[in-house]
This record gives sequence, C-alpha cells and structure tokens, in this order.
Amino acid sequence: MLPYLALLLSTVLVVIDQLLKIWALHSLRPIGTYPIIEEIFHFTYVENRGAAFGMMSGQQWLLVWVTAAVLLLIVLLMITGKVKDLFPLFTLAVILGGGVGNLIDRVYRGFVVDYIHVKVINFAVFNFADICVTCGTIVLMFWILFFMKDEKAEKK
Repeated sequence: MLPYLALLLSTVLVVIDQLLKIWALHSLRPIGTYPIIEEIFHFTYVENRGAAFGMMSGQQWLLVWVTAAVLLLIVLLMITGKVKDLFPLFTLAVILGGGVGNLIDRVYRGFVVDYIHVKVINFAVFNFADICVTCGTIVLMFWILFFMKDEKAEKK
C-alpha cells in the first residue's frame, strides 16, 4: 500500500510541476521576466535544452534515455518492495515526481521550462521539478549516510 501512496505523491508533484510550467509558458514567455523583488527574485522564462545549468545542451535524446532509465529503476525499487522504510520511499517519490516532470518537458516540448530566478546570488534559472529532484536527492543521501546504518544495526 505504501509504494502506491508514494507513487500517488509523485503524480501530484508532476501535476503541480506541469501546471506551473503551463503558467510560465503562457504568462512569462511573452514578457521574459517578471520581478517579484527587484534584482533579488524574479520569474524568468528560460527554455533549457540541456541538463542542470544547461550542461549537455544538444544531447536531448541521451538525457531522455538516461533519465527514463533512472526513473524506471526508482519505480521498480518502489513497487517491488526493495525500499521498505517510509522515509526513503517518500523521498524517492519526490525525486521521481521531479524527474518525470522534466522528462515530460524534454519529450513533448524539446526543452525544459525554467522560471525561478534567484538573481541576488546569480544562480541558474530553475523550476519546481528541479527543486524536487535536488532536495529529494540531498535528503536521501543524508538519510543513507547518517540513518540507514543505524536502522540496519537496530535490526540485527
């Protein structure tokens, strides 16, 4: 039951991501950028044709296939019961939701729609799916490094 709830969470995150990207396409594309706090935080429309920070631009289908393979692995880990603990299961669901959101863009649009621009730190423009993948991965790595060992020791 838990794996299916985790997959439901992934689906909800994909829907949120795609709705935000549709908003960006219709509202930001015509104007380019909309300052929320001048020179600090803007909504800026960007078509990212590569991976993070535009790396691997022009390698669209390689990115599609690698992303699809990783996402399939995550789904298989979730539904086969290989991941039994609640915390990593739902963390994988967050990563999956973000990954699927960006994969949809790459396949159907030919680029990923980015729109969140933190200008004050001169950071790359990103999107909700990127936040899901990045935060999910960081939290999962933290759990693996600091908590997974403790749980395995307790089970012995």
